[in-house]
Amino acid sequence: MSKGTVNKVMLIGRLGRDPEMRYTSSGTAVVNFSMATNHFTKDQSGNNSEQTEWHNIVAFGRTAEVAGEYLTKGRLVYIEGRLQTRSWDDPNGQKKYKTEVVCSNLQLLGGKGEVAETTEEDTSFIENKKENSKPKKEKEKEKEKETAAAEEEDDLPF
Repeated sequence: MSKGTVNKVMLIGRLGRDPEMRYTSSGTAVVNFSMATNHFTKDQSGNNSEQTEWHNIVAFGRTAEVAGEYLTKGRLVYIEGRLQTRSWDDPNGQKKYKTEVVCSNLQLLGGKGEVAETTEEDTSFIENKKENSKPKKEKEKEKEKETAAAEEEDDLPF
C-alpha cells in the first residue's frame, strides 16, 4: 500500500436494477448492479434541485452471493469498497473505460421487501440532519420547552 493515498468509497443509495449474478470458471461468485445516490442543492433564487448520480457496483465471493440473494431493484443499501477502472478494446478497436465500485462490504437498509419508498430511517436521518444544523442556543431553548411541557403534563401526586 502506498503511503499517503486512500481509495475508499461509502455509498447509501437505491438499486437501479436487480443484480446480475454469474460465476467465474473457478467458481467464484460475481455480481453486478447499478446504484443511485441523490444530491440536493438550492440555487441562487432559492429553488431546490435534485441531482441523481449512478454508480456501477461489482462484488465477489460471499458478498456477491448475499447481494444476489437479497438485493432487488429499489432496495436501500449501504456499500463500502474501492474505485477501480477497467479498460478494454471494443470490436472497432476503440479503447473503452469503465469505473466501478468494488464492494467489500454491504448492509441491507430498510425493512423486508421495502422498495423505493421513503422509510422511517430516511425520515429520521433527514430530521436528525436538520436538528444538527440548528444553532446550539436554539437547540437548548427547544429542549427547555420540551422539559417544561413534560413537567406540566405530569400531575401525579408522587
